[in-house]
Amino acid sequence: MIAVVDYGMGNLRSVSKALEKVGQNAVVTSDPAVIDDAQGMVLPGVGAFPDCMRNLTERKLAHPVVDFINKGRPFFGICLVLQLLFTEGYELGRHDGLGIIPGKVVRFEGKAFVGEDKLKVPHMGWNQVDWNSRNCADTPFQSLSNGEYFYFVHSFYVEPDDDKYTIGTTEYGIKFVSAVRWKNVFATQFHPEKSQEKGLSILRAFGEYVNKWES
Repeated sequence: MIAVVDYGMGNLRSVSKALEKVGQNAVVTSDPAVIDDAQGMVLPGVGAFPDCMRNLTERKLAHPVVDFINKGRPFFGICLVLQLLFTEGYELGRHDGLGIIPGKVVRFEGKAFVGEDKLKVPHMGWNQVDWNSRNCADTPFQSLSNGEYFYFVHSFYVEPDDDKYTIGTTEYGIKFVSAVRWKNVFATQFHPEKSQEKGLSILRAFGEYVNKWES
C-alpha cells in the first residue's frame, strides 16, 4: 500500500487517481498509524513553503514523514515537497525545511526575469527535463530519455549543496534542479500526475520500486 499523505495541502485526488491508474493501491490518509503501515509514501504539495511546513507540524505529520524516510522506505515528493526536503527555504522569509537534503530553496531572479523580454514567474507549463544517467540508476527515472516534457508550476527552485543529489535538470532562464534523489527518497519539481503518459510512467516505476523494496 502507498500512503498519499493528507496534510491539508496538495492535489490529493489527482495523485491518488494517477497511482490507481497505474495499478497501485493508494490510500489518502492523515493517520500516523496508517502511514507507519505503508510500504511507500507519496507526499504532494502546492502553495507556499512556510504554509506547508506549518500544516505538517500542526497536524503532527512532520515527524511521521521523517521517521518513514529514516526507516528506508520508498518516498516520493511532488512539486513543493521537493523543496520541503531541503534545509531551508526563502519564500516569505527564511524557514526551516525537513532537512533531509542539504541545500536551500530560492526564487527565480536575475537577468532573464527582468526587462521587456523577461520570463514570467511562476514558471508554468510544459518544459523539458534532462537526466543524469549515473544518478538515475535503480530509480523510477532510469528508463526516461533526455528532452521529454513534464508539467511545472513554481516560482522557487532548489539549490542542493552537492550535485550527487541531482538526477534531473531543466532550463528556464537558468539551469535548475528539477528532480532529486537521496537514498530511498525521490522528488520532482514537476507534477508527474499532470504530465500524461511520461508522468504516469514515473509513478508506475515508483510503484514497482515499492513492490521490489517490500519483497
